[in-house]
Formats: sequence, structure tokens, C-alpha cells
Amino acid sequence: MTQTQTKTQKAGGFHYAYAIVAACIAMTCLPCALVLSCAGIFFTPVSSFFGVPKATFTLYFSIVNLAMMVTLPIWGKIMSKTDLRVSLSVAAVLCGAGLLGMSACQAMWQFYVCGAVLGAGVAPFIYLAIPTLINAWCVKRVGFFVGLCMAFTGIGGVIFNPVGTALINSGAEGWRTAYLVFGVIVLVGTLPFTLLVVRNHPADKGLLPYGADEADAPSGEKDAEAAAPAQGGMSAPEAMRTPAFFALAAFCGVITLNQTIYQFLPSYAQSFGDSLPAVAAASGVVASAAMAGQAVGKVLLGAINDKSVHLGVFLGIGAGAVGVTVMWLVPGVLPLLLAGAFLFGVVYAMTTVQTPLLVRTVFGSADYANIYSRVSMVGSLMGTVAAVFWGFVCDSAGGYPLMFILGYACMAVCLVLALFSLRWKARREA
Repeated sequence: MTQTQTKTQKAGGFHYAYAIVAACIAMTCLPCALVLSCAGIFFTPVSSFFGVPKATFTLYFSIVNLAMMVTLPIWGKIMSKTDLRVSLSVAAVLCGAGLLGMSACQAMWQFYVCGAVLGAGVAPFIYLAIPTLINAWCVKRVGFFVGLCMAFTGIGGVIFNPVGTALINSGAEGWRTAYLVFGVIVLVGTLPFTLLVVRNHPADKGLLPYGADEADAPSGEKDAEAAAPAQGGMSAPEAMRTPAFFALAAFCGVITLNQTIYQFLPSYAQSFGDSLPAVAAASGVVASAAMAGQAVGKVLLGAINDKSVHLGVFLGIGAGAVGVTVMWLVPGVLPLLLAGAFLFGVVYAMTTVQTPLLVRTVFGSADYANIYSRVSMVGSLMGTVAAVFWGFVCDSAGGYPLMFILGYACMAVCLVLALFSLRWKARREA
């Protein structure tokens, strides 16, 4: 890369990294949102159509999480060695095929098969693609771009949940139409980006990573040196032998467990049906407040992590702790309850923003996909049992107070694990 090329790149005002960000947004807003964020709208209509308990149908979603867990290390190896245009296009086809298959299912076991296909397809999108591409294409504002892209998992849910609900309500088997339309949207909306826009590295387009040219280096050698920090780090075998790896894997699992409390906030609001009917009536709004907090939190945490990873950790955990306190102690004041749910959404956002940024900070980007895929396995495994665990807690004698107390414990453990991993890195480099 010559100095002239670098200055031309700056003068044009557009870096191809922005196209990569747009591709990442398409991946989170379409396959991630339609497979994961919109799953809940199908639970009641499909189980009612087949005359089975909701648990029988929703078992497919546990299979989705299991498939993600099993395939993540495979995807990590594939993505680190092959053209991402091919691997991510295959993943998009799997997501689209899974949704199209759901529209044609005639028996529960067929939904379970489609769930396995969906889990295998969505795994690289929800966990690996965004941080892998942003890490490769950017040396500045990495956290902001990761947070921005991941925010569209929630934004996509806001956009497509009403669309899916309208399609479901359009007829006796409207749920089939909704799955069919969702499958087509995934294929038509995602494949142009994965096939035509995605590139593994800036060098594939004859560019430096975004931000690397701002040093105005006078030579090609210095340009390469500026980009080097984004590519340095440990290999997966080395990382997996360190205590920091196990701390971050545990962080991923515990923060996923804590995140799942969100699913029980509407039930918590409904539990005040007799004493606080206005709160019970607003149960859906409570869930929406948490989703809004998640979307804002992802962007906010990403931007803050660009300044200080420590500050990002403290902000996320602190917001979650304040949110739980407000929801627990003053549920009768609806604006405060909604504010508490919003703040809890910020710690929810740590699952898909803070975790990858911690992995990048501690282990670097050299073998990021392989390392993060293994860390994410713990989160996927926790996702298969977290809802059941919190369901038992809420139905126990301790009820929702116990849920909130355990939420505090989860957040405290996550804070310790994150600080331990960062301290390990600092001591290693000292």
C-alpha cells in the first residue's frame, strides 16, 4: 500500500469497512432476528394448531441452542481458513432453508430437524461473523461497530415481530405463511451481502484496515506496522491453556444465564395483577423497555469499550444491578419499573458485545474466530437450560425475589471473572 493510495482512500471519504458494517447489519437484522428474536410469536399458534403443549413445540428452540453449541467450533475453524463469502453464504442458506422447512412441517419431529438446521446456520451470525469481520477490517471504533451491528438483532425483532404477527393472524395456517416469508427474506436479503460484499481482509480490496491510515505513515512498511496490533495475539491452543480462557468461558455462560431473566419480566409484572393492575396490564411494555435497553446498550457499550474495556464492564454490570434494584423495590411506580427494565437491557447487551470485546482484548485477533467459538459454546450450552432454571426459581417458594437475588449473584460473578481475565492479560504483558 503506497502513501498515494492511502491518501486517496482518505480523500474519498469512504472506506470499504463501511460496506462490511452494512453487511454485518444485514446478518443480524435478518437471519439473527428472524430465527431468534422472532421465535416467540410462533409458540402459541403452532402449538395450538397441532394440539400440543407449548413445551413440546418449544423444544425445537432448545435444539437450536444445542446445534449452535455443537457447530460453533466447526464454524470457527472453517471461518479462520476459508473465504468468508462461501462459509457465511452457506450459513444464510441453512437459515433460509430451516425457516422454509418450518413452514412445511406436518409433525413435531420435523420441527426438531428444522431446529437443528436453524441452529447450525445462525451460529456463525450471532456469535462469530460480526466480531470477526469488524476485528479484521477496523483498528479503531471496533467496539462501536460491533455494538451497532449487534443492536440490530433487537431492532430486527422490533421490525419483523409485527410483520410476522400480522401474517400469522391472516388465516388458520398463517404461521406457515409467516415462516415462508421469513425464509425468503433471509435468503433474498442476506445472500447479496455475503456473496458480493463480504471480504476476509482489507488486503483483499487493496486497503488498510479502517483507521490504520490515520498515522500518515511515510512508507509501506510503517503502514503495515500500524495495522499489526489488530492482527496480533495468541493462537487458540495457547489461549485454551490459560486461566483467562476459562474465566471468559465462564463469563459467557453466567452472563447468558443472567440475560435470560429478561424472558420472565413480563411474568413478574403480571404477578401484580390483583394489587397493581396497571403494572400487570403493562407487562408487554416492560419487555419492550428491556429490548430498547438492549439495543441502546449494545451501541453504548461498544463505544465505551473503545475508550476503556474496564469501564465497559463496570457500566454494564452497574446498569444491570441498578435495574434489578429498581424493578424489585419499586415495582408499583410504572415509569420506574420501565426504567429498571431498560437498565437491565444494558447488562443483557453484554452477552453479545462485552464478551467478544473481552476475548479480543485479552487474546488479540490473530486466531479470534477459533478462540471465541469455543468461549461461545458455554453460552450456547447455558442457553439450552437457562429458561428452565429460571422457571423453577420463579415457581419456587423464593419466587421473583429469589430470581433477583440470583441475578445479583450472576452479575457479581461476571464482574469478578471479567476483571480477572483483564488482570491476567496485564500481568502477562508486564
